[in-house]
Amino acid sequence: MSKLAPAAQDARDRILEAACELIAEDGIDEVRIARVAMRAGASTALVHHYFSTREELLEQALLHSFELAGDERFGEEPAEELTATRRLARMIEECLPASGTRERDWVLWVELWLRAVRDPSLRPVAAQLYDRYRTWLASGIRAGVDAGEFQPCDPDAVADHAMALLDGFGIRAMLGDPSMGSDRARSTIARLLGAELGVDANELEW
Repeated sequence: MSKLAPAAQDARDRILEAACELIAEDGIDEVRIARVAMRAGASTALVHHYFSTREELLEQALLHSFELAGDERFGEEPAEELTATRRLARMIEECLPASGTRERDWVLWVELWLRAVRDPSLRPVAAQLYDRYRTWLASGIRAGVDAGEFQPCDPDAVADHAMALLDGFGIRAMLGDPSMGSDRARSTIARLLGAELGVDANELEW
């Protein structure tokens, strides 16, 4: 897609954001172009100007959410005042579902994962985000090893373990599993990663 003028890009982004809100609220199967237009304060003709079909709109909305969350989370610079251990604690917290934006992100990510299972053309996007996710976590772990806060390890391998824990426990917490709420997910991840890194699990809870 060619670069849009600022006003056009704003209108397109507003439509995508409205679609994301409706997908998170009602599920992807319930979203209609007319409802997206109403939520975005736009005409259906404008929606069709940017997205030729409902399927294209929904696909682009999921990609928009996935990439935006990655830009916000994985592109940020660490706070200088944090130790590597506390930075990793914050990273863990950022990756768990919570009420508000993070919960919505999780709902939309699950929708994209399901669609990528059925549509191989979406898999490279998911793989790209996972690569950014892994690099981001590994950078935090590597900083702790370099600072002497974590015991020597392979940061990429530990990042893979962390991702498996965050995804596995996170989905259970998001689904309201009574045996795995957010607090237990956080403390379990902190305990397992703390043992692997040689740090007090309490220090890995934000």
